[in-house]
Amino acid sequence: MHSTPRWPLVLALWMASAAPCYTAQKSSVDEALDSLFAVHTFKEVAISPDGKKVAWVESLQGRAHEPTGNSAIYVAALGSSEQPRRVSAGDGSADYAEHDIAWSPDSKRLAFLSDKQGSEQVELYVADAEGHAARQLTHLTGFLASPSWSPDGKRLALLFTENAPRAAGPLEPMTPPSGLIEQRVYEQRLATVEVASGQVRQVSPADLYIYEYDWSPDSKRIVASAAHGAGDANWYIAGLSTIDIASGETKIIYKPPLQTAQPRWSPDGQTIAFIGGIMSDEGSTGGDIYTIPAAGGEARCLTPGIKASPAMLAWLHSPGRILFAEQIDGAIGIATIDTRDGKIETLWRGPETISTGSAWDLGISLAEDGKTCALVRQSFQQPPEIWAGEIGAWKQLTRENAAIHPSWGKSESMHWQNDGMEIQGWLLYPVNYDPSQRYAMVVSVHGGPGSSEKPSWPGPFFNLALLSHEDCFVLFPNPRGSFGQGEAFAAANVKDFGYGDLRDVLAGVDRVVKTLPVDDHRVGIAGWSYGGYMTMWAVTRTHRFRAAVAGAGIANWQSYYGENDIDQWLIPFFGASVYDDPEVYARSSPITFIKNVKTPTLMLVGDRDGECPAPQSFEFWHALKTLGVETQLVVYPDEGHAIGQAEHQRDVTKRTIEWFNQHLK
Repeated sequence: MHSTPRWPLVLALWMASAAPCYTAQKSSVDEALDSLFAVHTFKEVAISPDGKKVAWVESLQGRAHEPTGNSAIYVAALGSSEQPRRVSAGDGSADYAEHDIAWSPDSKRLAFLSDKQGSEQVELYVADAEGHAARQLTHLTGFLASPSWSPDGKRLALLFTENAPRAAGPLEPMTPPSGLIEQRVYEQRLATVEVASGQVRQVSPADLYIYEYDWSPDSKRIVASAAHGAGDANWYIAGLSTIDIASGETKIIYKPPLQTAQPRWSPDGQTIAFIGGIMSDEGSTGGDIYTIPAAGGEARCLTPGIKASPAMLAWLHSPGRILFAEQIDGAIGIATIDTRDGKIETLWRGPETISTGSAWDLGISLAEDGKTCALVRQSFQQPPEIWAGEIGAWKQLTRENAAIHPSWGKSESMHWQNDGMEIQGWLLYPVNYDPSQRYAMVVSVHGGPGSSEKPSWPGPFFNLALLSHEDCFVLFPNPRGSFGQGEAFAAANVKDFGYGDLRDVLAGVDRVVKTLPVDDHRVGIAGWSYGGYMTMWAVTRTHRFRAAVAGAGIANWQSYYGENDIDQWLIPFFGASVYDDPEVYARSSPITFIKNVKTPTLMLVGDRDGECPAPQSFEFWHALKTLGVETQLVVYPDEGHAIGQAEHQRDVTKRTIEWFNQHLK
């Protein structure tokens, strides 16, 4: 019943409320946000195969520390006092967006992507590790990603989406709809580039979308996670295929019951390892470790019953051993597993986040010796920096953020019991905590649900840690459905969204209120994505919370199914499509119980969000407004699921803090 001409008017009305809410004089929140924007962000890190050099990608900042969208590549020699060298497609006189680094097998060259030829197009370059001029290998039109050298060093593979209108991935802003709506599928294909000549050849079939891949040891084949159809949605049904480089022949070797990630070829070429399990977001990896014969066959689970969620894999050269990083009890660990007997040996575990770049790229970059590695380390108390060395004995390589200090109080891991399960979460104390005073508290529910809250340095976007700066406790629970306690726990909210996980959250609130000076009448709740859904759900099920902020939430699973760009993710969690079982979707929809809401609720969303479309926030806002519940809706123009523009990130965090200050103090 919505006619097309009304849509721009509705967007204009939403966006009118999205003007930044800054004041002429900087507040303490502004100053804290300035500090967060000043943090140097490391997007990638990779160690050379010989373990002697480390390359990383660092985001570049403008004069006011705002991100410029450009990034620089640096290379440092381990054990050397020399300053890191910058590697670039240019001569150093200009900055570009340069990223997706990959070391050659001989550790002498570095491949990367750069937009030197124009901001709308990246191309593949190769430079030697000494920092001499880079050589451009490709002249393509479309989206390029994930270059990787063949083991013999003669070719590079990369993912190529020809003539793509936007960057790949459901977090990106969707292309605005107009005119006759037809689904145009841009397949991300596997391409190879001859290093000597620059010759490009698309290898995988034109109707197959490639997500992740890995070379065989003999450089003749690739194993890939792949699916037919639209890429954003069909990762959830992707299987494993092998692709012959010479002929392009593609063979499906595994059709998984759930999601797969991190396919990795064994050094002897006989076996493929991968992570499989229930996952709600491409790139947010957790599950069990499996192996399957490279020729195809039955998959074998190596980690049945493990009380952790493996997130990254690497085969070791000692026979039959795999190194993996795991999310475990709200923290991160590194361990090895023997594929023959399933024996697990823990190498390191710590209350911090370790990654090869973004917070989702958990794990380490491992050298050929299986011991030396590079990584980004960060926690609630320590901003990100590059470290390298033997596992657990790392040495710090960068000190870019040495002058940055937290604007929040101490953190601690806490546990509580509910429904016979042990739940873990992180608690931030007020920055000037005084046990003789009573404080408000805000619960921050993470997205996913296949994810977990880990101890990492908060970014400027939707930063609830800054509520600690406002004399508030902040609870980050990991309820059922989260990674970190094994597959049974991660699947414990299947066909039960909102019910058990909300009970887990409320039990955590009870635990804090009973043990610390928190005023039970001044508790709020907030979250983004699935956390936004949980916020909308919570205010329909309980009056425990005095204020709520729902970022990119989901109000109605039934209407959501037909609006979002990744509908395949819903079937493993709901057991069927909405057309086959509408009642299971209605049962967990906040809109079903909307007349119970009394809690003042702020909603925030990007206008081009494909994962949690803006109409979901509009539907909830419209209902609250009609029912006389205090509410606001802010829609950010030209933004997808992940709000990317600095002014919008700042506005999201400031509005959130001001909403809670208004209703909890």
